[in-house]
Amino acid sequence: MMRGRSDGAQKKRLWTSVGIGAVLVVFLYMYFGSKSSGESALEYGSRSLRKLGSSYLGGDDNSDLSRQDEKFALEDGDDGIIPKSFPVCDDRHSELIPCLDRHLIYQMRLKLDLSLMEHYERHCPLPERRFNCLIPPPPGYKVPIKWPRSRDEVWKVNIPHTHLAHEKSDQNWMVVKGEKIIFPGGGTHFHYGADKYIASIANMLNFSNDNLNNEGRIRTVFDVGCGVASFGGYLLSSDIIAMSLAPNDVHQNQIQFALERGIPAYLGVLGTKRLPYPSRSFEFAHCSRCRIDWLQRDGILLLELDRVLRPGGYFAYSSPEAYAQDEEDLRIWREMSALVERMCWRIAAKRNQTVIWQKPLNNDCYMERPPATQPPLCRSVDDPDAVWGVNMEPCITPYSERKYLPLVCLSLSVAQVKLRLGNKVLAGTSGFFLSKGSKIQS
Repeated sequence: MMRGRSDGAQKKRLWTSVGIGAVLVVFLYMYFGSKSSGESALEYGSRSLRKLGSSYLGGDDNSDLSRQDEKFALEDGDDGIIPKSFPVCDDRHSELIPCLDRHLIYQMRLKLDLSLMEHYERHCPLPERRFNCLIPPPPGYKVPIKWPRSRDEVWKVNIPHTHLAHEKSDQNWMVVKGEKIIFPGGGTHFHYGADKYIASIANMLNFSNDNLNNEGRIRTVFDVGCGVASFGGYLLSSDIIAMSLAPNDVHQNQIQFALERGIPAYLGVLGTKRLPYPSRSFEFAHCSRCRIDWLQRDGILLLELDRVLRPGGYFAYSSPEAYAQDEEDLRIWREMSALVERMCWRIAAKRNQTVIWQKPLNNDCYMERPPATQPPLCRSVDDPDAVWGVNMEPCITPYSERKYLPLVCLSLSVAQVKLRLGNKVLAGTSGFFLSKGSKIQS
């Protein structure tokens, strides 16, 4: 009896071991098999996307697949399979901007309000319409000219859009000379150069030495409807960084010129979505003949500009409405003046073709407005720093309830300054805001 029980136990252990071994073999097979099939699926997906991208723009279905330099290599990584290299798109796609592709918008039949400039906002393709390749440079592309020379000249072959140069030649935007495009620094409202125009704005505000930097108080500028961004380019020498904004419109992508010159800029528009910046991002905003209807939708575009301006920030507006005497321009000027007055902006300076408004430093003016004054203050639950894909709101973004004293200049160096908040001592910096009750110690 004991021997029979022992044999049964041994057989049971044997079958258990065999079962565990079988499960292990199946697991290893599934693991390595799925890894191999995963590579094949990814390679197949890459080929499918390239094929879709080519056919979507009218290319040959197999033309991209036959090119050796478009082979999609793979390698193992900590998180699984990662792409090692991407194929290059067809040369015809060298100026494709996937989320700002108006051809795609028309093909997808999106119902957009053209009067609100929605067709110039971001509309990204669906997954099945996305490319999986790198946008190539234009044929014959040269290594860009280095800064600061690039501010004044770029290679023509890098931006083959001479149409704009001919169209704006009378305004001194740019001139084609041989293999280069030259930028004299002019603009629609500053034919004699951006440098002189910038100095005149600083002079209007009584800044020392006609320098818009104002001893470090003006550091960030937002330029709306920037053209080829000469205004922003000439600010860099004054230690001011400007972000220039323009749409990809009939002017054939002005932002390409700005970026080739080495000037910060991006494609976009004041339409229905908030600008991609948190509140109080800029000390100065600028619009020179930017052709924006600031009165539309209860002044929502001007209110968006107000959101990104810092306390005491400026808005320089150079446009016929600021000086022309015809009936329509006078009407726009009256209505715009009434709007900014209700927004608590004041005229800091006005001369010839330019008016400069200044935003208030605190909430006092907002609190003193009569009840039901339009535009209203934004609700307390609205987050002024939420920006990506967030719709603009026709309301004024008030400051927080805490009162701030701006520290404009400190005679002590940063290393000598400490900021005491309660029982904590923090290292100090220039240009911060100090709440009441805080102390400075050296």
